[in-house]
Amino acid sequence: MARRLPLRGIELGQIDHEHTYLSQCCYAPEVDRYTALVEALRAEIPGFRIVRKDQSALHRAIHHALIVVTFGQMRSYLDSFQTTIGKTVYVTSDWDDWDADRRYVTLRHEAVHLRQFRKLTLPVMAVLYLLVPLPMGLAYFRARFEMEAYAESIRAAAEVWGPSYPTRTEYRSHVIEQFMGASYGWMWPFRQSLERWYDGILATLGSHS
Repeated sequence: MARRLPLRGIELGQIDHEHTYLSQCCYAPEVDRYTALVEALRAEIPGFRIVRKDQSALHRAIHHALIVVTFGQMRSYLDSFQTTIGKTVYVTSDWDDWDADRRYVTLRHEAVHLRQFRKLTLPVMAVLYLLVPLPMGLAYFRARFEMEAYAESIRAAAEVWGPSYPTRTEYRSHVIEQFMGASYGWMWPFRQSLERWYDGILATLGSHS
């Protein structure tokens, strides 16, 4: 799941990133990154689709449940977060209004989750993501899955908006807050380890340029 960033955009087993590092040079000039990524995911993951979250009864129920279990602190699930379940990416109602690069960066994040579901299967992924070892406060597997996905968000942001973009204080703080705050149920409230993880991702950016 990826939150909508109020900026310009926005491990368990090793997930195959062969299709992930799509550099701009690989695209025909008339094809935007987002369109190319959607087509690549359709080829890679048969059945892949993008669906509006607010039109899903399941996600409306999840929204209300999250309000309860986070003591009212998580109220933006339907309108600020994109969510992947199985082969489907559920998006906010304003998704089509975003510019293509912003959708591309976010879909890079969700593509990691698509591959996690493909590798582990939906039942296993659901149990690990939601329940192990705890559903709230210390969700190790959820944090590991999201670390992998947010690492991809950081790499994609650097590709689209330049390598200095993920070093911005606002962007870094936003990403780290996803792990420590109510948005993901306080899944990994250890700031120092998160800061080290983030620095480690920044250090790898040059190797994917």
